[in-house]
Amino acid sequence: MLKLNNTLLNKPILSLRTGHKIAITKEAIVNPHNLKIEGFYCDVVGDKKTQILLFQDIREINRKGYVVNDHDSLSDHEDLVRLKEIIELDYNIIGKPVVTTSGEKIGKVTEYAVDVDSLFIQKIHITKPILKNITGGHLIIDRTQVNEITSKKIIINDLLQGSAVKASAAA
Repeated sequence: MLKLNNTLLNKPILSLRTGHKIAITKEAIVNPHNLKIEGFYCDVVGDKKTQILLFQDIREINRKGYVVNDHDSLSDHEDLVRLKEIIELDYNIIGKPVVTTSGEKIGKVTEYAVDVDSLFIQKIHITKPILKNITGGHLIIDRTQVNEITSKKIIINDLLQGSAVKASAAA
């Protein structure tokens, strides 16, 4: 099932052991190499320190929030050696300009849809600039159309524009 990015944030993290809320998700940690949400920055209840909830520590995602075993499922960012590079990149896909491989400016990323089972970003929602917005408004790009992701922009395959698709005689 796909969910929009804003439905994944500001959700409680619930402990199976205590049955109580232990933290609240604040921001996703996006891996730009494969468009996967590796985890979430969280505000711990009763503590001022921000910790990280890793994807693999989530037992279930339901309408009430994220279910984990207990408070030990949250980690300090210093302890996450394998994710150190991704955390330091501090990549945020929202607001990134989107261009085609031929250099045409398409718009900016306004939100994205995530598969809740794998936390891979599946669809990228793009809003066109005001001048192009009169004719089209929004555009949704599948992850398979992404050609390259840089720190400054997202490059997608060229779009079909005004080309008619011919039906075969068998159809």
